[in-house]
Amino acid sequence: MHIHRYNLPQLNADLFLTYTGMETDLLFTQNVDLPGFATFPLLETEEGRAHLNRYARDLIALGKEHGVGVILESATWVANRDRGAVIGYSPEQLIKLNKKAIGHLCESRNEYGDLPTVISANVGPRSDAYAPSEQMNAEEAETYHAEQVAVLAQTDVDIISAYTIAYPAEATGIVRAARSFGIPVVVAFTVEVDGRLPTGASLEDAIKEVDDGTDGYASYFMINCAHPDHFANVLVDGPWIRRVRGIVANASRCSHAELDNAEVLDAGDPIELGGQLANLRQRFPHITVFGGCCGTDIRHMQSIAKNLRNIAD
Repeated sequence: MHIHRYNLPQLNADLFLTYTGMETDLLFTQNVDLPGFATFPLLETEEGRAHLNRYARDLIALGKEHGVGVILESATWVANRDRGAVIGYSPEQLIKLNKKAIGHLCESRNEYGDLPTVISANVGPRSDAYAPSEQMNAEEAETYHAEQVAVLAQTDVDIISAYTIAYPAEATGIVRAARSFGIPVVVAFTVEVDGRLPTGASLEDAIKEVDDGTDGYASYFMINCAHPDHFANVLVDGPWIRRVRGIVANASRCSHAELDNAEVLDAGDPIELGGQLANLRQRFPHITVFGGCCGTDIRHMQSIAKNLRNIAD
């Protein structure tokens, strides 16, 4: 079922699942090498494409089982100029692979999907998401990210999803780039154990800054790459919380610094994580998108889906 890019079903009351934990699952549990934490090179081999197919197929199957929609995230999180160059990819190669990533997801949707299935172009930060050493202003960020967004705009993508963004100026630039091409966009901020962005900004202030700098163009905001314990207490009633429509949580309670240095995977407690996300859904029924990030696998996603479905019934 194809979703028109201006008709985003996750903006309604329906539940949607998404998954961004593929990198840690591949690295730690399947021993797949991912230079630069990049998954887009998997598109170049039959074995790599089989891995990507499996994640899409499993998520769609989970959506069917529980009667919820799914958002398929493309393997393009680090497929931008600077981060691609570090692992040897030219801008010309990145253009082809960004397009191929969306085409690959569209094939999965057509093959497996007969439920609401949104194709999301996953866009990541220019530098380290946990510790951005050189911060851009909004104009610089728009110019930088417009290169990748321009390519994605030529595909059948439904929405641009900027994941693991650490400071509001970069988010503002990404939103402006998407707006210039008329594509819906969401921003997922990452937070530290105190519920604040790595640069110290509060979620409320970061969302307000992006909305003020973009005339509120973003379709919604999300939180990703953090455990619910890190941010649940900063989610309070107020106008800004209405802009948060998605939570894609880590399995681990570790800080970002601890995760960076980890040599083994901390998968946390899948059952507990599902319950925590369901509790947040009960507190904030307008939040419709839920999923797993670092350290999660199909067990966590099953628990999330089951717990969400239970409170919906």
